Amino acid sequence: MKTLTIRFTAPLQSYGNEANFNRRTSGDYPSKSAVIGMIAAALGYSREDEQIQELNKLQFAVRIDQPGKILTDFQTVELESNKPPKLTYREYLQDAVFVVAIGGKIADINHIKYALNHPRYALFLGRRANSPAGVLQITEFPDKDSVTALKALPWQASTWYQKRHSADKLIKIQIIADANLLTSKETHLVKDQVGSFDSRNRQYKFRPINTTWVELRNPLFKQNTQHDAMSPL
Repeated sequence: MKTLTIRFTAPLQSYGNEANFNRRTSGDYPSKSAVIGMIAAALGYSREDEQIQELNKLQFAVRIDQPGKILTDFQTVELESNKPPKLTYREYLQDAVFVVAIGGKIADINHIKYALNHPRYALFLGRRANSPAGVLQITEFPDKDSVTALKALPWQASTWYQKRHSADKLIKIQIIADANLLTSKETHLVKDQVGSFDSRNRQYKFRPINTTWVELRNPLFKQNTQHDAMSPL
C-alpha cells in the first residue's frame, strides 16, 4: 500500500455537478471522477480506453484546505445565424486549495506519480480551461491509506489565507473519502464512479462516501500578547 497526496490549486477550478446546456454548476471539491480523468490524461489513455475502469479501484480522499468561492460566468452562444444567441452559465471555484489523496499498490502508485510528473496529455483541474498553478506538489506516504495520509500532511492553504486565520492555532478541516476508509453511519451516495468518458456516451455510477474532520496546526498562528489595562475592572 502506498498513497500520494496532490495539492490542487489554480485561479479557477470546476468539478462536474448536475449540468445541462444552459447551466453547468460545480461541486465544492474535486470529484473522484475528475481526478481519475486527470490521471488517465497523464497516463496517455484515450477516453475509450478500458484501463480507465481500473482507476476506479484507487483509494480516494480529498481535504478542503481552503474553500473556494463560486464565480458564475455567462457566455453567449450563437447556434444558428438567423436566431438570437443563447445565454449559458458556467460555475467555477476561485482561490480554492484542495489536497487529493490516492492510494493503491506500490507499483501502480509509482507509475501514476511518474505520469503526473511527465504527463502524456495536458492536465487540468475539472474543466479543460483550468490549468494547475504550476508544477503539481506531490507527497508520498508509504504504508498509509488515503485518510491517514491526509491527517498527517500539514495545512496546505495559501500563505495569505493562513495569515487571515493567524489568531487560530488549530484549523478544523473537512475530509471526504471513500466510505470504506471511514467508520460513519452517515454514508452518502454520489454519482461519481466512472462508467465511460466517451464524449458520445458519458456514464457515471453511484459510489458511497463518508466525511470526517481533522484539526491541523496553523504555522502562522500568532498569540495575542497585548495587555488589556481594563481587564481587572
